[in-house]
Amino acid sequence: MLKWQIAIAGLCVLCGLSPVFDVAAAERPVPVAQRPPAQLTPYQEAEQLYQAGLRSYQAGGAAALREAIELWQQALPLWQSIDAQREESITLNNIGRVYAQLGDGETALGYFQQALSLSQALGDPQGEAITLNNIGHIYDDIGDRDSALDFYQQALSLIRTIGDRRAESITLNNIGGVYNDLGEKETALDYYQQALALRRTVGDSRGEATILNNMGGVYSSLGQSETALEYYQQALTLRQEANDPYGQAVTLNNLGHLYDELEDRETALDYYQQALALRQALGDRRGEATTLNNIGLVYNNLEERETALDYYQQALALGEAVGNRQLQASTLNNIGRIYDDLGEPTTALDYYQQSLPLSQAIGDRQGEVVAHGNIAALYFAQNQFEASLIEINRAIALIEDLRTDIGSGELRASYFATVQDYYQLKMLILMRSNRPEAAFETSEAARARLLTELLSEANVDIRTGVDAALLAEEKTLQQKLSEIENRRIRLRSGDYAPEAARTLDDESNRVLQQLDQVLAQIRQSSPAYAETVSPQPLALAQIQQTVLDEETVLLQYALGERESYLWIVGQEQFQAYVLPEEGAISTLTERFIDSVALPKPTGLAYGTGKALAAEILPDLPDWAKDKRLLVAADGLLSEVPFGALPLAHHESYTPLLAEHEVLLQPSISAIAVLRQQLSSRTEPSRSIAILADPVYRSDDARLGNPRTPGELPTIAQQNLRDFDLRVITRLPYTREEADQILGISADIHSTVVYGFDATYDWVTQTDLTDYSILHLATHGFVNSVNPQLSGLVLALVDSAGNTRSDGFLRLHDIFNLQLSAELVVLSACQTGLGANVSGEGIIGLSRGFMYAGAERVAVSLWNVNDQATAELMTAFYGYMLQNELSPAAALRAAQLQQWEAGQMPFLWAAFTLQGEWR
Repeated sequence: MLKWQIAIAGLCVLCGLSPVFDVAAAERPVPVAQRPPAQLTPYQEAEQLYQAGLRSYQAGGAAALREAIELWQQALPLWQSIDAQREESITLNNIGRVYAQLGDGETALGYFQQALSLSQALGDPQGEAITLNNIGHIYDDIGDRDSALDFYQQALSLIRTIGDRRAESITLNNIGGVYNDLGEKETALDYYQQALALRRTVGDSRGEATILNNMGGVYSSLGQSETALEYYQQALTLRQEANDPYGQAVTLNNLGHLYDELEDRETALDYYQQALALRQALGDRRGEATTLNNIGLVYNNLEERETALDYYQQALALGEAVGNRQLQASTLNNIGRIYDDLGEPTTALDYYQQSLPLSQAIGDRQGEVVAHGNIAALYFAQNQFEASLIEINRAIALIEDLRTDIGSGELRASYFATVQDYYQLKMLILMRSNRPEAAFETSEAARARLLTELLSEANVDIRTGVDAALLAEEKTLQQKLSEIENRRIRLRSGDYAPEAARTLDDESNRVLQQLDQVLAQIRQSSPAYAETVSPQPLALAQIQQTVLDEETVLLQYALGERESYLWIVGQEQFQAYVLPEEGAISTLTERFIDSVALPKPTGLAYGTGKALAAEILPDLPDWAKDKRLLVAADGLLSEVPFGALPLAHHESYTPLLAEHEVLLQPSISAIAVLRQQLSSRTEPSRSIAILADPVYRSDDARLGNPRTPGELPTIAQQNLRDFDLRVITRLPYTREEADQILGISADIHSTVVYGFDATYDWVTQTDLTDYSILHLATHGFVNSVNPQLSGLVLALVDSAGNTRSDGFLRLHDIFNLQLSAELVVLSACQTGLGANVSGEGIIGLSRGFMYAGAERVAVSLWNVNDQATAELMTAFYGYMLQNELSPAAALRAAQLQQWEAGQMPFLWAAFTLQGEWR
């Protein structure tokens, strides 16, 4: 089964994620002292009936809910007989609430409208706001989003006039739910954050759980499973403490969905069964239908088709009974998938086509994407390529709209990663219908879009004209991140406590989420950013005519579940190749990386590299021989040192570098934008700025320890330039490296900082726009989960031996630098790695430096040896400054020099150039 089919079906379970109906009319008349039955007045009798109904409602279960309705309906004529309009309105509201909970929205709406008329006649803004909220929920539930938003906004205006923060929080949450259903995820998160802050101020833990659950749903839909799990677990704990079975069922259902997405079917079923039992006991037919649909999805993923179909049919019947069109659309689509898998395409198509108009009617764009994608897959399986292409183009057009609605870069990238399978299907259709050029252009449209957009805004000061309070909040959050990481250093330097480390992880994750949201708000409110135009991926002809030169060839990869592709593009030539599926390539890739990223014999790299090259690097056409190779990799191939791959026509190990310059590129469109942004800037007046050999520890020899750098243990002299908080050591060869580079430069305008001066302040406050080369030789570290926390280690100790509070240069700091550098060299470990995000590539330090103004960046793909790196860098600068080679040619010459000297690839192959090659 194709991956994109599973992902499409999985997206259909979100209809149960957002319990926006959060306006329980626990609002009730104040009870009066009871008297003997014979002496009851109509008011007291009505009050007794009201309280009895309330007790039945709180007991839960379908029978108890219907009993509550009967008791409240008996109370209604008594309230009417004494003209107790406020009590009558509350009772009508509660009856409507229970009918809504039982899935009878039409009846519920009738009761709510009666309650609204009474509240308006009484001049009761609080009662009116509660009822407007409840009416909004009914319209939301049937998929009429515009009407839902209208009623919620009316409620919000009233609530703010009376200053009821709890009710305001409820309404903000409900508005967030509508935007979530409309696919406007960032807007939904903004409303949820406002609601959460208010809930916490009034100490409403039950309401807090509702919002945490809903935020988890947003992050789950954007592919951020770890963040979603954190929110769900917080919500479940609060709901268990509050003894809220309805809320528990919602969150248990969502946890089931999350584990199904993670392919842990057993755990998913366990959560779903717990949710189903609670929902059936509560008489929550809407929720029951949602969970039945989701259980069907698990069984379909387990290929138990008949069982899945049974659950889907139950869900569909309930969805129709409660009038929930989003649930009906999801279930119809999933039933279509069953018949598709069973080889009944006509029946499958009928279900898909029933699903589509329902999603369109309620504005569920992601539901439309799912339906169009499945119809496209069905047509493709029947070799109806034109019909298939029409449908997948419709799906991708919707995806592009949804993507542009997300202002947060991180969320945009994570969402785009969840929909890469649609682009893969389009490539498959085009390649099978003999349109490789169009398939290549689809590949270009599916890669590194966030990087391209970031580079297009690089010359714009997005903070000009932005509210000072928002900028202050950004600075505060950045300071919080630094404080958290300083606490982490102290923790790792003393008695390590895993629980405390996890607490720090949770704190940093929360601050990073807040920082990402603030940055999105800065962009949205920036007058300068509003004028930027989002660049479009380049077409093949544009790439050939305006980007490539006659000495340069592009090798672009796209990995897929069924098959993968390589396109080789020259200035006037084009050739396409079909490669094995991603799983087979990834296995060979892992073996090759393992053989070169660790100090192992060259013969091992030759064997594993030869096997990988045989699958991904066919003999190049004559027109590509001896040309510069730009490699736009995909997936795990982004971490491969292509220059170290062995040439097939040599009997002994001869790297690809022997015949070609090789550069890794995230996207050729991104390079075109980078080139355009840097075309008009003035040339720097100075040559090289170097930072090297910072002081990391209070027992460093430079603080009076009698040991000298030359007396350091051998293990320290050969230390790797990666940062381990537990055993951080000095890197003495970085000073030697810096001295050698300065000697080669012989430029009085070059500068270098060592030791205590190699600080955060020097990097962030020096006018580095004066320098054409920035060289940073220190420890590096990569956070593959949160790339914003990746960075370089600067001086951690001052000249008095005190720990500095600003010892790290992180990705968000790098984005705020201003450079005019032709070259940035990150002479540290793993500086070319980061979070490898599907469709976006590696999100790490190099894109931060490109955004800051670097034309090209030299980075490493693994933990590099201190001494060997110093030797490589000395040779690199020699070829570049003395032999006047381009940076790419100079790096190649330095690496070949070490290879020819018999050094294993581990010592020379880690470094690669990204960015401009000219």
